Amino acid sequence: MSSEILSQNEIDALLSALSTGEMNADELKKEQAEKKVKVYDFKRALRFSKDQIRSLTRIHENFARLLTTFFSAQLRTYVQISVASADQIPYEEFIRSIPKMTILNVFEVPPLDGRVIMEVNPNIAYAMVDRVLGGKGTSLNKVENLTEIESKIMNTMFERAIENLREAWSTIAEIDPILTEFEVNPQFLQMVSPNETVVVISLNTVIGESSGMINICIPHVVLEPIIPKLSVHYWMQTAKKEIQPEDMETLQRNIKKTEVPVSAMLGTTEISIEEFLNLEVGDVIGLNQKIDQPLTVQVEEIPKFIGQPGKLRGKVAIQILDTYKGGGEEDE
Repeated sequence: MSSEILSQNEIDALLSALSTGEMNADELKKEQAEKKVKVYDFKRALRFSKDQIRSLTRIHENFARLLTTFFSAQLRTYVQISVASADQIPYEEFIRSIPKMTILNVFEVPPLDGRVIMEVNPNIAYAMVDRVLGGKGTSLNKVENLTEIESKIMNTMFERAIENLREAWSTIAEIDPILTEFEVNPQFLQMVSPNETVVVISLNTVIGESSGMINICIPHVVLEPIIPKLSVHYWMQTAKKEIQPEDMETLQRNIKKTEVPVSAMLGTTEISIEEFLNLEVGDVIGLNQKIDQPLTVQVEEIPKFIGQPGKLRGKVAIQILDTYKGGGEEDE
């Protein structure tokens, strides 16, 4: 049955048609009983579930926020980037959907296999370059006549921008994005077979008064090793692994061998700036600690014990007298 919810007007119209004989209830039941045949295009194989697409959308919503912050700081103008859509389509369809001449950044994401494309609409790319060179962010589209200086500026800017992908993907994989190619003609990019399924995340982008799209194309081969991490079960998993007794003993032994800095406070005092500036060799600074008073012993700069100074085998030492009773749970 269809999951579509009928409005009250549609329900009334249906009841009216049944009551007047315009529609036969038995025929409706027969139609429902018949097998529903759904056309399946093997060229558009759906290799990701809706759940996994939603997870990728959430990840790239975070990436969009990071890009907004990055470009706002770099360009010193109004920047707004947000996820418009996330779809899985054949690679050939993605290539056909983007302009014939555009800005294509191809980067690897080791340790994952394959390469990812970030396609930036020329209007957006030129607005960025104009801002970097001190302009108002005017948008032009002369990608066919890209100069070496413009290419270098774009290359450097997008190379730094994709660094934010590392943080956005940190929940599913530790990647190290590396920009490997900068291209303007998509026909020269044949990363995977034409029928290979890719996920395309489209980002609505506004730079000052210019607007356009940034498309991120991720082939299935890149995501294949981390597909299990894109499911709800992975995100909602709360079960914790129990620590085995032998592991606990090993952990305790290693912790006991850990070295921590211990210091004894001989005392403190306060002096004025004028007194500090007039200090000379031989001057004596009086502390607020009496000689017969016990000293505070600190572990990692946190008061833990009370002790008294002395000597041990010719070295300065301190004897622990009691634990420090200085306050709350942190001092225990």
